[in-house]
Parts: sequence; C-alpha cells; structure tokens
Amino acid sequence: MLTIKELSAWLHIKPSTLYLWASQNKIPCCRIHGLIRFDPDAIQAWLNSFGVTSGKPLSLNTRHVGRDLDPLIEAAKRAVYTPHGETRPTASPHGKESNDGAR
Repeated sequence: MLTIKELSAWLHIKPSTLYLWASQNKIPCCRIHGLIRFDPDAIQAWLNSFGVTSGKPLSLNTRHVGRDLDPLIEAAKRAVYTPHGETRPTASPHGKESNDGAR
C-alpha cells in the first residue's frame, strides 16, 4: 500500500490534489484508521482506464526522492547564508534603497 507522499511522487502531483481526489472518490483508495492508502495495482488499473496509449505503464520509482534534493538544498543554503547562519547582504537590482531614503 502506498502513502499519499509516495503516490504523489509517482504521479508527479501535489499531495493536496490526492487528498482532494480521495475525499471526492475520484481515485481508488483505502482508509485505514483515518489514514489514506493506495493499492499500486488499483492505481495502475485506474491510470489504464484513461486510455493512455504510450504502451508503457508508469512504473513506481523506488528511489528516495528527498536524497536527490539534499545536495541542491545544501548548495542553495551556502549561497544565501554565511557560516554563522546569517543571510548574505545583497544589493537591490532596482536601487530601492536610495528611493526609500535608506543610507
């Protein structure tokens, strides 16, 4: 059984969309003690019902999505934050400081 997070990664849609579809019974799901779960075979059958003609069924990607983003997030943090956790000063591209009377 797949979680909301796993299915959203598989289908490349937002978790909030899955919650909405599940509440409207637009997607096959099971509710187990208040948790929404999805049967991969039922989801594949549901996808096939839309008549996708690519000939290749979607496959569940089993790698951890977050691990691929970690290096990118770390690089972005290094570009913005100093080693002391403060943001690096940047100049406004429009000279807003001088227009607002800042010195």
